[in-house]
Amino acid sequence: MFTIAALYHFTRFADPAALRQPLLDLCLAQGVTGSLLLAGEGINGTIAGPRAGIDEVLAHIRALPGCADLEWKENTATDQPFGRMKVRLKKEIVTMGQPDVDPKARVGHYVDPADWNDLIRSPDVAVIDTRNDYEVAIGTFEGAVDPQTESFRDFPAWWEANKDRFHNKRIAMFCTGGIRCEKSTNYLMGQGVEDVYHLKGGILKYLEEVPADDSTWQGECFVFDGRVSVGHGLVEGPHDLCHACRRPILPEDRDRPEYEHGVSCHQCIDQTSDADKARFRERQKQIGLARARGEKHLGRADH
Repeated sequence: MFTIAALYHFTRFADPAALRQPLLDLCLAQGVTGSLLLAGEGINGTIAGPRAGIDEVLAHIRALPGCADLEWKENTATDQPFGRMKVRLKKEIVTMGQPDVDPKARVGHYVDPADWNDLIRSPDVAVIDTRNDYEVAIGTFEGAVDPQTESFRDFPAWWEANKDRFHNKRIAMFCTGGIRCEKSTNYLMGQGVEDVYHLKGGILKYLEEVPADDSTWQGECFVFDGRVSVGHGLVEGPHDLCHACRRPILPEDRDRPEYEHGVSCHQCIDQTSDADKARFRERQKQIGLARARGEKHLGRADH
């Protein structure tokens, strides 16, 4: 059984590059895989491994500057959800592209999962899903507004174009684990919106704590690991990934004429060129050859 830990923490790292190698070395030594991002504004990522290994890595992160009060969310999986360990340096741990946004300065009002339903059912509250379009497509809260953004960078422009829709409304926002809302609530407050709320711990905490019979969640929640999606109780969902576009697909989507394993699905077949598809086919060939030799292919994970 593997322990999965999803975490983020906003703090000031004077030299994030100096933190990278010791963190990577520890993860490798402890058999921990996954992805961690380091930036001047903090750390973000999801890791998986044996219980003792995860504990060692979390203790190391908590000892980093300003990270003593680090919080994280845990789950378990019977299979290792990541193929390797990556620790990357980034300008932002979640990319919004707004240099004036600072979650350390102020954020919206946190709302516990137990209180979320009452808030979003209030007639003067507008609920906004801050995730990407492909995530929203497989599940969201009832009545939530879908900005249909392809990336978080698109959110400020969407707000500017749509803000008049929300005049005299309180704004409640949510995302997978909470990190986007740290920035989106700070951004809206900087735009003069004062009554801003966000779901503490994100969708994952809500699905963990709120019983299905009391839930206002509809569908599954996309997660960025080998489980692909989870439902109430964080039970693994039915989705797989298209390994061409990295979007979630259902088992029946494999029967569509547009689907070719590792090459295309109904969501991306028109988004790549013939040259792209030829390259994807070659990648799948190399993955198959590596598997036949009992080796791991170094490219993207494939099921």
